[in-house]
Amino acid sequence: MAASLFDLSGKIALVSGASRGIGEAIAKLLAEYGAHVIVSSRKEADCAAVAASIVEAGGKAEAFPCHVGRMEDITAIFEHIRGTHGRLDICVNNAATNPYFGHILDTDLGAYNKTVEVNIRGYFFMSIEAGKIMREHGGGAIVNTASINAVQPGPMQAIYSITKAAVVNMTKAFAKECAPLGIRCNAILPGLTKTKFAGALFEHDDIYKAAMEKIPMGRHAEPEEMAGTVLYLVSNASSYTNGECILVDGGITL
Repeated sequence: MAASLFDLSGKIALVSGASRGIGEAIAKLLAEYGAHVIVSSRKEADCAAVAASIVEAGGKAEAFPCHVGRMEDITAIFEHIRGTHGRLDICVNNAATNPYFGHILDTDLGAYNKTVEVNIRGYFFMSIEAGKIMREHGGGAIVNTASINAVQPGPMQAIYSITKAAVVNMTKAFAKECAPLGIRCNAILPGLTKTKFAGALFEHDDIYKAAMEKIPMGRHAEPEEMAGTVLYLVSNASSYTNGECILVDGGITL
């Protein structure tokens, strides 16, 4: 009974930003529990490498590149999903960008636009297109990767933090309006996690040390430690969980 709560056999899952880091860990875990995973990110070769590793491990996966900051890419991937699978059960919006690291007053328009296009517009329209397919087939689960920066703005990461706060409210908006359609929407808010994406934080000793002093567990997270929460949120184990934004941060926000 316990194992069946997390069984994703027969489910079609789309994971964006899945070529490395947290997204890769999520894609591999969902496949391990039976989902057919569409591995998506900007670069086709990187997506293909992750999909191949899943298949080699006995799972089901395919690669389809998609830059969520480009509307034409979003259109293309959902046309592929409709044409190839005819359904979508799980959508994990994990792709994100953080091109600017510096004082808020020095943020330029280019960095602002790029961050908003990917982290807000991308998540919004990925969720809309996923939701439309899910609505046609009785429901599904959407999970957004936000950040602890949504509740505590990160140092030198103002616009990124602002967009992640938007993701939290976006999650709740989709959860409220889509629940009657059988579509649940939730989010995870990762804390300091060892990924290439978060490299700037690990390269600045003063910021890293300050974070370590605030984390009750006394260490940063590994990408795989985020994936279990996503598995819960897309499985039957969380069938009555909707609109939740779960902190996975070792206690740093306490």
